[in-house]
Amino acid sequence: MRNVIIIGSGPAGLTAALYAARANLAPLVIEGLESGGQLMLTTMVENFPGHRDGVMGPDLMTEMRAQAERFGAEIMSGDVTAIELGSQPFALRLGDQEEQTKSLIVATGASARLLGLASERTLMGHGVSTCATCDGYFFRDKPIVVIGGGDTALEEAIFLTKFASQVTVLHRRDQLRASKVMQDKAFANPKIAFEWDTELAEVKDVDLGVVTAAVLRNKKTGATKELPVEGVFIAIGHTPNTGLFKGQLDLDDNGYIVVGEGTRTNVPGVFACGDVQDHVYRQAITAAGTGCMAAIDAERYLEGLE
Repeated sequence: MRNVIIIGSGPAGLTAALYAARANLAPLVIEGLESGGQLMLTTMVENFPGHRDGVMGPDLMTEMRAQAERFGAEIMSGDVTAIELGSQPFALRLGDQEEQTKSLIVATGASARLLGLASERTLMGHGVSTCATCDGYFFRDKPIVVIGGGDTALEEAIFLTKFASQVTVLHRRDQLRASKVMQDKAFANPKIAFEWDTELAEVKDVDLGVVTAAVLRNKKTGATKELPVEGVFIAIGHTPNTGLFKGQLDLDDNGYIVVGEGTRTNVPGVFACGDVQDHVYRQAITAAGTGCMAAIDAERYLEGLE
């Protein structure tokens, strides 16, 4: 019987593990299929406090993992395939193995939606990004493209005009899905241009290991052209990793876990932290902060059981 199990090993999950371990709760972290979370797909992280010269994303996650283990957190490879939250103790299944726990911290994160291009994945963190707030600074005075037509895409595009020399928004339709207020702001910004009825066909240059151009394809004519850019931002949304919890935890219309009073879910003893419950900020530091909150909430919950 575990005191607390944490599902997920990104900044939220590992911070929760650190705090739970220091509270002598002997937490078990099930790291999931994407060990380390989205920071494993990034290169230099310059906005995580305490690293004035920046830190590589994978290096930051390695240090966070080692710090949690130093205080007694146990980290298990694997992915939870089934979960039962209807009664205490909670039961989790990993293949043929079952774990039981008095409390559960969900830190499964959210996955950025991608286009499915091989070049997109290869150049992720080397000019291709899914986070303007994280990476915009690296594109000062450089031309970039933003993929998408909703509020998220226009918010990213407007933010990126603080740095980029030119922002071109690629949209596969002839009109945007974004709210009118966001459209008005984008159309009024002299740094933003639009390519309509257009999709991203390829990102160049994989051989060089950096972004040099975006290959655009017109959906109506099929014609292609190259747009010289140094950055490609994919802004077509995120999918919270909450499939396991449907029908057991309250989710909002977009599938994110609903929390109240800190990190508490609708099931007593189950807490949620990080991007699985945050569709607004989506930063490593805010994920880590809610991971701390979840561990403290779980500790207090367990004290109430005694």
